[in-house]
Amino acid sequence: MEKDRQSFTQAELELLKEGLKRTYKERFEMATRLYKIQQTMNKASITHKPFISK
Repeated sequence: MEKDRQSFTQAELELLKEGLKRTYKERFEMATRLYKIQQTMNKASITHKPFISK
């Protein structure tokens, strides 16, 4: 149990270090990409068309 928590904490730290290595430009581009996806998803509407067999 303690070993799992320790490895989880270690993995968290690795992710944080990886994030710090990224430049501001990379972070900005990633945020922009996520924002565009969010905008697209907000505009999207799901319509159901029944399947018609011929």
